[in-house]
Amino acid sequence: MIADRYRARADAFEAKVSNVPEDQWDNPSPCAKWTAREVVDHVIDMHGVMLGVAIPRTGDLLADFREARRQVQQALASGRATREVSTPVGAMTLAEHVDRVVSDDLVLHGWDLARATGQDETIPAEDVQRLWATATAVPPELMQRLRTPGAFGPGIEVYGPEVPVPEDASPQDRLLGYVGRDPMSKSS
Repeated sequence: MIADRYRARADAFEAKVSNVPEDQWDNPSPCAKWTAREVVDHVIDMHGVMLGVAIPRTGDLLADFREARRQVQQALASGRATREVSTPVGAMTLAEHVDRVVSDDLVLHGWDLARATGQDETIPAEDVQRLWATATAVPPELMQRLRTPGAFGPGIEVYGPEVPVPEDASPQDRLLGYVGRDPMSKSS
């Protein structure tokens, strides 16, 4: 289940990366201070963090993402997936950590990349429901830490401050606002 969810999300993210026109890599993204290129760089870096390795870089973002996902998929298909790892929120298996962090990142940063480059921003309904349930179940004291820049390391901000959305906003827009994105802002 975790490996299948990761694969589907990685497929969707890879498609977005492959559809970025060369002249749009420097477009600003909804992530403060990050360009479209930096969003993808972050996703690749987080794959390495999950595995405790540095993902080799070629300078080709699509090739680099493919290598990062290959390594994660290989780990999920191996005995490593059930090994316990230490995380900032407690011990869990590597598979659970990938599922809660990098797999969810593919969804949210996929939206960021789509918004930055004028692609389809639709998040699958099942992902919206799952991420909403996960995010809103976080205890307030942990949510405050997740919203604090640098709480998990230099330059790391898991969620931004909540962005108000209209009461009749779609579930996707409610999720995006809750995790600190402004779904009402104009696309780049």
